[in-house]
Amino acid sequence: MKASRMLLLAVLVLLALVFLAPLYVMLTTSFKGMDELRDSGLLSLPSQPGWDAWAKAWSSACTGADCAGLRPYFMNSVLMVLPAVLLSTAVGALNGYVLSKWRFRGSELLFALMLFGVFMPMQVVLLPMSQVLGWLGLASSLWGLVLVHVLAGIPSTTLFFRNYYAGLPDELVRAAMLDGAGFWQIFWRIVLPLSAPILVVTLIWQFTNIWNDFLYGVVFSGADSKPITVGLNNLANTSSTVKEYNVDMAAALIAALPTLVVYVLAGKYFVRGLTAGAVKG
Repeated sequence: MKASRMLLLAVLVLLALVFLAPLYVMLTTSFKGMDELRDSGLLSLPSQPGWDAWAKAWSSACTGADCAGLRPYFMNSVLMVLPAVLLSTAVGALNGYVLSKWRFRGSELLFALMLFGVFMPMQVVLLPMSQVLGWLGLASSLWGLVLVHVLAGIPSTTLFFRNYYAGLPDELVRAAMLDGAGFWQIFWRIVLPLSAPILVVTLIWQFTNIWNDFLYGVVFSGADSKPITVGLNNLANTSSTVKEYNVDMAAALIAALPTLVVYVLAGKYFVRGLTAGAVKG
């Protein structure tokens, strides 16, 4: 192996270690007891690893006046994320199909206007969205959060699917139309079966964005509908006589675990989907 390649490999390994160092500290800290945290170094391995901090973070840590841990917040996020991801992906797929294969007068302008939603700061929509949720009777509810995330995700999902479908041959649609297939038959039987790469990209993208969102969660949720990010913030900022860093680290890992699992299991499919045309114009 050439010296330049050896140097490049060494630099990459060093950068990877630096990048993974916070995760290592979080893991080791979460398995230590408070006595060991005081006596040991930041990078030392736990001498007697235990799950006590994880159990407390999940079921008994205080998040303000409530001491039920992160479990209710975690379940709120699960109940919110699943419908929001599926609905925003479905709407984006249908929009992309229409804007790429069933163009109409003004469709390009409509697509350009929808793209404003990709670059619009989230803070801009807080007040009008609050008014809309109030009119619909969905304020401070899980279904209100679902609606907010679906609407916020439609510009991105439409962009992904429209650009992907633009790379599919138009002859497929024309041939199906000559055979008598209609709008929905072409979508379900021809276009959607070819959409596996972009479906994976969009599902992972939406899942990550919605699960990790804090702004919408803290603004639009109520006392019983707060997501995991809000619960984690409340837990970390709850004051007590002794700051339990091991519980905080365990709580942060619990909050991050679903997205880590998704990327570990489906990360390669995400990359394949991107290279298959997810971000091509």
